[in-house]
Amino acid sequence: MIVLILGLLMLNITAMSQKESKEQVIKFVVHTDYGDMKGILYNETPQHRDNFVKLVKEGFYNDLLFHRVIPDFMIQGGDPNSKDAKPGVPLGSGGPGYTVPAEFNKNLIHKKGALSAARTGDNINPKKASSGSQFYIVEGKPYTESMLKNMTLQTGLEWTPEQAKVYKEVGGTPFLDMNYTVYGEITFGFDVIDKIANVQRDKGNRPVKDVKMTIKLIE
Repeated sequence: MIVLILGLLMLNITAMSQKESKEQVIKFVVHTDYGDMKGILYNETPQHRDNFVKLVKEGFYNDLLFHRVIPDFMIQGGDPNSKDAKPGVPLGSGGPGYTVPAEFNKNLIHKKGALSAARTGDNINPKKASSGSQFYIVEGKPYTESMLKNMTLQTGLEWTPEQAKVYKEVGGTPFLDMNYTVYGEITFGFDVIDKIANVQRDKGNRPVKDVKMTIKLIE
């Protein structure tokens, strides 16, 4: 089972310290019954970027589910076993048959809207390689200065003043930084993230009513 360790308008990208390179930025849109989410992929994580583009072009994600959603945390999808899955069937262990090496970058944080790769746990995945297809989009929550300082003491993670400002004003899941690869972000449709994260769900955090996705690249 692939697990994670347990809107607002975006601040400008410069303030977020998640800089775009001079390469052309690849854009995408996630269509759902709750609305569309538009986003970009980071050139700083080329292996994840290229893999995501490959799968999208193949239509891999079309009609898959957001199979795991947790309010104030994230919405997760990309399990091929979720396509036409019967109600109540446990999901989260499927993939394309390969993993992607971790591409951690201290400048790419788990702010609200971050697109990140799910993965298996450290006990069987010490190199923290990413699932070949499963991803999550961060909803998260705001963190106070004292909460971030306590997290630094507990984990050793540190953030620039600009990053801390994002976590305080926009929110996110800072405890996931440098443990899961962030390879893109949602730039439009934060309300859609919130709607999906807060749907009715079963004991396994699967939405009771299927939330299907279709992902396309934007020219």
